[in-house]
Amino acid sequence: MFGTSDEVSSKRVIGTIGAVVLFTTMVINSFSPRDISPSKELVEAVEYITIAMFFGTAIEKFAKK
Repeated sequence: MFGTSDEVSSKRVIGTIGAVVLFTTMVINSFSPRDISPSKELVEAVEYITIAMFFGTAIEKFAKK
């Protein structure tokens, strides 16, 4: 969760929380009936936010300062 300094990176925190939510949703949905699953758009939105946060963190690491 830490970057090069001792500060917590908000992008990494949001990305990690998003990944945990996606994994938990997939596990719970595998045991529940299909009619009570979350909407496809909601799952995709969390997925895109998670990908963007990890991608942003990676870009910051390699970008020139």
